[in-house]
Amino acid sequence: MYIPHYYKNENLEEVKSFLVQNSFGILVNLLDGKPWATHIPLELTINSDGKEVLEGHIAKANPQWKSFESEQEVLCIFNGPHAYISSSWYKEEEVPTWNYIAVHIYGQLKILSEEETMQALHRLVDKYERESKNPISLSDLSPKTLRQVKGVVGFQVEISEIQAAYKLSQTRSEDHFRIREELMERKDSGSQQIAEHMKNQDS
Repeated sequence: MYIPHYYKNENLEEVKSFLVQNSFGILVNLLDGKPWATHIPLELTINSDGKEVLEGHIAKANPQWKSFESEQEVLCIFNGPHAYISSSWYKEEEVPTWNYIAVHIYGQLKILSEEETMQALHRLVDKYERESKNPISLSDLSPKTLRQVKGVVGFQVEISEIQAAYKLSQTRSEDHFRIREELMERKDSGSQQIAEHMKNQDS
């Protein structure tokens, strides 16, 4: 994606932390020459070779998986918080803009076996059930229910490139305090989170 150099985040540890916390992404590839996208959890993990990968699964009813073995590069998109920035908050006249965090990951996709897919599903459920009042485990479900795994295609994307855009008014340092104050007065979570990221950037 196009990222002006002052918005590019090359702190890989910070970007990886973002991916762990914002793992619901968009998997994009080509199907019959047309871009195809699916919204799914894409979990950052380490594969058996010690390489960082994104792990996910889609329904076999989704035709996107039929192009998985073509060895084409895939794109995974992750969106973070975003907020409208009014130029009325600036000391000098300027047009309004939008602050946001977004990460694009490119890589090669590999289809998982049914056993590997089941292991990935266990990891996924265990991660998100951790904070539940009454956490469930796939280990507690009946074989009949677990047969649904036959209806999904598990995969891993071996990461070849990470592009991270953190647009947080870096070019308007003189207006940062006012922008943060205005964002904090809004009730939507995007504005609140962008203000927090700007605060962390300033500290």
